[in-house]
Amino acid sequence: NQAIAEAMRQINYDVVAAYPISPQTELMGFFAEYLVNGLVDTEFVTVESEHSAMSAVIGAAAAGARAMTATAAQGLLYMYENLPIASNWRLPITMVLVNRALSAPLNIHCDHGDAMTARDSGWIQLFSENSQEAYHNLIMAVKIAEKALLPTIVNMEGYIVSHTIGNLNLLTDKEVREFIGESDWRKNVPYPLLDTDNPKTYGATALPDYYTELKYPQHLAMFEAKEKVKEVLSEFNKLAGTDYHIIEPYKLEDAEYVIVVMGSTAGVARTAADILREKGIKAGVLKIRLFRPFPAEEIIEALKNAKAIAVLDRHDSVNGLASPLFEDIATSMFHLMERPF
Repeated sequence: NQAIAEAMRQINYDVVAAYPISPQTELMGFFAEYLVNGLVDTEFVTVESEHSAMSAVIGAAAAGARAMTATAAQGLLYMYENLPIASNWRLPITMVLVNRALSAPLNIHCDHGDAMTARDSGWIQLFSENSQEAYHNLIMAVKIAEKALLPTIVNMEGYIVSHTIGNLNLLTDKEVREFIGESDWRKNVPYPLLDTDNPKTYGATALPDYYTELKYPQHLAMFEAKEKVKEVLSEFNKLAGTDYHIIEPYKLEDAEYVIVVMGSTAGVARTAADILREKGIKAGVLKIRLFRPFPAEEIIEALKNAKAIAVLDRHDSVNGLASPLFEDIATSMFHLMERPF
């Protein structure tokens, strides 16, 4: 949480709006300290609900501001009504989703149920294995959102990542701000509401004929966003000396059995693969960083030679068929003549 707040300080957003919910509350608490101490000049809007938080950043982004929010679990569900508005309007909002199980029963610890509710909302989604990646992912997410003109979620698992203390390699403020570029309301969105010399209408009614025409460019933009994510990751790798990719294989060159994961489970999965290899079993791991848009082609290439695949979801779709990541993986592999088990 403090790593995310530090990234927020370095980014120095124009507008941040948030409502407290565990395990996100501490994140905004750290950022509020930076604000009070004069380390940022962000307009920090303390709203009365998560629905209002998303409403506030939508309005800010439509005006051309660089805007973000953060939430978890029920908080995301409360703001969900506004998620498609942000993506349909092609607003480059960033949101940190501190993954938490959905009630009931009340459980403030982690699964990916909240992230999975947003998988069809038109938001780009990145997953973080640890606090270092969460810090880096948010910095990259600003640039990804503004290049793709699509809102972007940075997923960070509640307590497992959000409240774990560890070492962090920080970029300098200058490096972060040069990487993301200066915030300029005339450039952040194509049609800013503040451009009163060229007035625009947002949120007009569109009947089915025009609605379809308006939705299709958004559909294409999500597919095209994958290449933009790759571009940003490549640029960031040169800056930070990292080796981030949209999918990250581990010992897959000769792997017969592969564990597919997202988030913090990747570390445990790699250890499990190492133990299996000590026993003579050719095991490997595929970590997925980019969940939406789903990198099907890259995943097929990485998994096509495996004998068997274990997909470890942290969510149950409760639909009697399979969990979300498994369904995406199975659908991707279905057309192969010889498919893994």
